[in-house]
Formats: sequence, C-alpha cells, structure tokens
Amino acid sequence: MDEYSNFVDWDKMDVSAQSQDTKELTCTDFHELKQLARQGYWAKNHSLRAKVYHKLISNIPCRTVTPDANVYRDIVVKIIGKRNSSSLPLPEFVDNSLIPTYCLNAEGVGAVRKIILCIANQFPDISFCPALPSVIALLLHYSKDEAECFEQVCRILACNDPSRRLIDQTFLAFESSCMTFGDLVNKYCQAAHKLMVAVSEDVLEVYSDWQRWLFGELPMAYIARVFDVFLVEGYKVLYRVALALLKFFHKVRAGQPMESDSIQQDIRAFVRDITKSVSPERLLEKAFAIRLFSRKEIQLLQMANEKALQQKGITVKQKRQNVHLAVHAENFKSEIVSVKEMRDIWSWIPERFALCQPLLLFTTLEHGCSLSRFYSHSEGHEPTLLLIKTTAKEVCGAYLSTDWSERRRGGNKLSFFGTGECFVFRLQPEVERYEWVIIKHPELASTGSETENHAQPASSTLSSSSIPSDRLSPFLAARHFNLPSKTASMFMAGSSECIIVGGGDGQALYLDADLNHGRTSHCNTFNNQPLCSESFQISILEVWGFRD
Repeated sequence: MDEYSNFVDWDKMDVSAQSQDTKELTCTDFHELKQLARQGYWAKNHSLRAKVYHKLISNIPCRTVTPDANVYRDIVVKIIGKRNSSSLPLPEFVDNSLIPTYCLNAEGVGAVRKIILCIANQFPDISFCPALPSVIALLLHYSKDEAECFEQVCRILACNDPSRRLIDQTFLAFESSCMTFGDLVNKYCQAAHKLMVAVSEDVLEVYSDWQRWLFGELPMAYIARVFDVFLVEGYKVLYRVALALLKFFHKVRAGQPMESDSIQQDIRAFVRDITKSVSPERLLEKAFAIRLFSRKEIQLLQMANEKALQQKGITVKQKRQNVHLAVHAENFKSEIVSVKEMRDIWSWIPERFALCQPLLLFTTLEHGCSLSRFYSHSEGHEPTLLLIKTTAKEVCGAYLSTDWSERRRGGNKLSFFGTGECFVFRLQPEVERYEWVIIKHPELASTGSETENHAQPASSTLSSSSIPSDRLSPFLAARHFNLPSKTASMFMAGSSECIIVGGGDGQALYLDADLNHGRTSHCNTFNNQPLCSESFQISILEVWGFRD
C-alpha cells in the first residue's frame, strides 16, 4: 500500500479501517499533540502514522552515541550470518515464548529476531526487557526497512531524559513497576483487587503480568492506539491502560465462574479477545477517565519500590517470595487475627512493605494497657499495623504509615501527622477497607488554631531531594487529594491522653489513654456500615511492625 508496507501481511489486517486520505501533521504544541494522539488523528492512515512515529522518536533526547541505521547495516551480517532467522536463539532478557507477530509477514517475523539480536550486541547493559519484541514488531509496521526500525528502537532505549521513562531495561525497574502497578490497583481498582485477593494466592504475581497484557496479549489495533499516546505522554499511559483493562475484566467477568484454574490465564485470555467486549476508543476513554496520581507522585512511588527491592537484595530475576508466603503460618501468632486475615491485610498495604514479614511489637496481653508503653514499643518502627478486638468480638484496625515519634513535634499538644497511605479497616463482622480521609475530631473544634500550628502542610511540589530517603511517600500532594494544605497531614494524632487515627468515608478511631475504651466517628459511613460500635471496650490491642 505504501513505502512502509514491506513487513505487513495485509491479508491479516483490517484494511477497511484504513483511510487513504492524505493528511499531514504540522502541530508542535504538546497539548494539541496530546489531544490528537488520544483522538486517534493518525490511527487510520498507515503512512501518516509512520511519519508521526518517525518525528516523535527523532525528537527523543538520546545519548551522544546512539546506534543508527548505518550501524545495523554494518553489524547484521556479522551477527546473523547465513542462519535462518526463525531459528536464532534470543537473548535471555526477552521472553522467548512471547514474540508477537502483529500481522507481520514471514520476513517481518524474522526481522524481529534479527533486530533483537543486534540490539543485544549494542546494548550490553540491558538485563531484562520483555516489552522489546512487541515494540520492535509494532515499529516494523511503520518502518521502510529493518535498519530504520533498529534505529527507532535504539532511540527509545537510549533516551537520556531523567524525567522521561520509556521502556524498562532491568529486572529492578521491571519488578518495581509491577509493585507500583499493584499499589495503583489497590488505590483505583478496589473491586478488582478484592477479586484478585479472593482467587489468587499471590496477588503481585498476577499484577506482574501487567506489561504482558499490553506488550503481548493486546491485539495490534489496540496496542498501536496505546503506542500513539505513549510516544507523546510517556510511561504513565501504560499504567492507565492496564488499570482500564483490569476494570473491564472485572466488569465483564464479575459473578461469572473462572474459565481456567488461573486468574492470570483468565485475564490474558480476556485481553487477547478484548475485541468481543471493548473497542480501542472505549479502552482509551476509560483509561483517561481515571484520576491518576501525577507523574511526580508515580515517580516517587516507583523510587520507593526500587529502594525496597534493593534493600532486600532483589535486583536480578529470581523466584520472588510471594505475598501469600510473607505471612508464614508457622511463625505467625496473633490473638486477634488468623493467618488468612493477616494475609488479606498484607494484600492492602503498599507493595514495598508487602515484601516484609509481620513483627509483633506490642500487645496489651503482655505489655498491659499503658499508652506510654504503647508508644515506647511502637516508636522507631515505620510503618506499623494496629489491630483491635472489642469485647463484642468486633475486629478493626489501621495501617499507619508514619513513626509514632512524630507526635513529639507538637510538644505536649495534640499534633497531627501521617500520609495518605494510612487507612483503617474492619475484619469482623464483615471485611471492609476504608480509604483515608481528614480526621474529624469534634472535641477539637474550638482549638483549630492550635492544630493549624502543628499540622504540617504537605508540599504540592515533589522531588526526591526534598524528601528524606527513608520517608519516601507518594501521597504528599494536597492538590491531588483536594485537601486544604493546613490539614493535609491529618491522618494520625497522638498525645499522652489519646490516640486518633483517621480513616475513610468519615471513619476515625479514638483510643483513650488507658487503652481500655475507644470510640469511632462515622459521619458518612460506607454503605451505612460503621468501622465498629460507636463506643466500645477493648479486649485486646496489638501493634505489628515490618521485619525485613
């Protein structure tokens, strides 16, 4: 059909979806370009899309010495020789069993393998890059020859803009992206996450498939539309689309029996057959309807997850201890929750801490009902998990992101601290997790000026240099959560007289100094279900830390 058709099997393509109208792209304004990409301006014109890809990729800032088309022509014969390209062994950093063909002809399928081997020769620092075959196969559709495709892929790999992430090239980057995706699912797809927890022993194992959904299972017409926007907006688009896929999977399959013994296989099959239920336009519409964290916040979350992996020594591909095994049945003993219940809680916490094992720090059965002892045993640990069992057999608790020693900033006055990762939950009589909300404390209504002085406003400008490395948190931007800046950190509070923990939908816990009595505030309860009784007697209270 045009000069970019050398590797395309048009018998497998939907030619009717292609327009022959001659269109050009002249705009250079980022916002206008973003809108055109989302609307699919060049999606139905094969030649125009090829030209747009070439222009966008040419503008990627790269290392000074980046292999180009001439390098490919020089090395391809030396590396490949006269061997049949279909039998060429691929480098370990790609998944040999997952090489998408994307309606390529036989020459195109062979070209994918040749280009991968030449890239391996020129990029010896790549250690794990499962998305690479898909990117090459896709770009071959819009390249005049193998050398041009090689050059475009090399520019993507050699991007040296620190603020612009494109393709993961190490296991550390890939694994931390899977953890970050798990955190985002936990925040934005709670119904789907609840299903994953119910049917899978290792939730993170399911979420580690997220890039495969995009660069492997998604049909050609869909991944091309995603790639259109990805080249303009960057990595965040991939998270958006993967979240949208999970939302659609849950919507379509909700209430239906699993089609296989594995939720992973079911999701893969759903994505492969997505044409039966969702159009490319609807998928992107859903993806961009998600009010996702800012790019800086996601970057901070990714950094935190990378740091957690490095501290655990997980930097190369290996068998990961899954979340199901993080709470070992033989080593775990609580008077409040079972092993299964603790594993459910573990599935809610940020992924970087799900790598750790629970460590009992304080229990009223052993240490007594003393708030001072509560503080002395809890301080120095971040984060912590609070579990409460009432005399009425209710079980509730809270995930607390910040060290209790932070309460001292206010001197003898009640001061507020914490981050948006805090949440409260109920296990008995029914399981429910509540997203955080600003603490509501009626008794403090007359002392607003005092709390204003001691509540630390969260910064709406995030950078790795402005946040201590051991306190990295992605939820510090008051702007994102629509909170007034002077109450943006009001999630936890502690004094010598009481403890307060804010939760979601108006839920909050108040514990008195003797740790015998507590109250809840539930102004706008979730489905009219409070966290627990409005006033309750504490039977047992435990505080758990996280052990590496």
